[in-house]
Amino acid sequence: MKTRSGEVSRREFLGKAGAGALGITAGMGALESAGAARAAKLVGANDKIVLGLIGSGGMGSTDMQKLMENPVVQIAALCDVDTSHLTHNLAAVTNKYGKKPDVYGDYRKMLERKDIDAVIIGTPDHWHCLNLIHAVEAGKDAYCEKPISHDIAEAKAMDAAVKRHNKIVQVGTWQRSTSEFQSAIAYARSGKAGKIVLCRAWSTDTRLAGHPKSTTPPATLNYDMWNGPAPFIPYADNHVHYNWRWFYNYGTGKTGDWGVHMMDMALLAMSPNTDLPMPTQVTCYGGKFGYPDDGREFPDTVQSIMRFKDPDWILHWQTGRDFPGRPEQGVEFVSAEGKTIRAWRGGWEILDKDGTQLPKERVPHTNDHWENWVECLKTREQPRSHLASMAQTTIVCHLCNAAYESGETLEWSKEKMDLVGKAGRSANAYAREYRRPWKLPVYRV
Repeated sequence: MKTRSGEVSRREFLGKAGAGALGITAGMGALESAGAARAAKLVGANDKIVLGLIGSGGMGSTDMQKLMENPVVQIAALCDVDTSHLTHNLAAVTNKYGKKPDVYGDYRKMLERKDIDAVIIGTPDHWHCLNLIHAVEAGKDAYCEKPISHDIAEAKAMDAAVKRHNKIVQVGTWQRSTSEFQSAIAYARSGKAGKIVLCRAWSTDTRLAGHPKSTTPPATLNYDMWNGPAPFIPYADNHVHYNWRWFYNYGTGKTGDWGVHMMDMALLAMSPNTDLPMPTQVTCYGGKFGYPDDGREFPDTVQSIMRFKDPDWILHWQTGRDFPGRPEQGVEFVSAEGKTIRAWRGGWEILDKDGTQLPKERVPHTNDHWENWVECLKTREQPRSHLASMAQTTIVCHLCNAAYESGETLEWSKEKMDLVGKAGRSANAYAREYRRPWKLPVYRV
């Protein structure tokens, strides 16, 4: 990662996140709290919140470790289709609580347990939808990793299911709980930089998927269950853990993986609350230009332009390999006066039109992303990255992918929460048929 004054890596930040990040409520408008008015508290102030983990590799493990720092949390069960992912998490939970957690290979068995209050969902993108909907149907709240869904249809179904069952769901877009982004967003919303007319969001894309080296799944992996609702394709070792992000069957590319973070910041800055604006038109160009011989399917170079109305502004999403004078990932808010508010993981700044740095204002401190979720499990208020809001951001990411895949300019209606016209409906990012016997539960609000 490029070095920059005040900038930290993702791993470094996650290690420090519990030290007191700034929250979204200060300077960013009141969060929706309808859940507090229509639901009783889940637990008392001194009660334990019992959690189960679905998907114990990568961010699932990280989320569990962060939540284990909270004294009211108890991890009771772990579930993974690859037993090799369980070893270090089993040891961590056993050492923490003095008791070995139960282990499952099928998350549905875990969801049958009445003593589990909520689940952490750390599975690949193509599994998030069923994991979450089945969890809320079983009466569980959830912490779900981003992006919430593999396509637009899933995002809409998840939003409707969470609303129907009145559950508290926090999405793992933890930038909503960090000081640099919340301070930058609060400043953009204040109007002190002038009217924002352009937002830029970007991320480097230098990940290589390589090429398959074998066609036999390891003995530790239940590959049929790992595929789940995705169309079944023969096993390849470069399709699974982590690398699934770069294949249409399982992931959403860099746009879903990082766009859901960076574009989310732009959408928040352009809204007074967590009901986000959505584009009326989306176009996207790109390709495998940087690494044409790599085995990945998603483009490594992306340029997407989105138009918004009421007010009028433009969002530019970009992936590539070089951003001179800027960090590897970030977001900018540009005003009609030429002032720029720039934020990245670890810092933010305000620049005049000639590049001169201007004075900054920080919002007050509050709790971190994981603690925010735990508190909301008690109060039944909506957390900072609640499902309805993150469904909007996730759909914007899917629209970019659908515009790229279809080669068409897409038109979206927020009122209908649907594409206007037929353009883009054939793209993988809009919807796909589930592999039998899996079915997408249909909920409407």
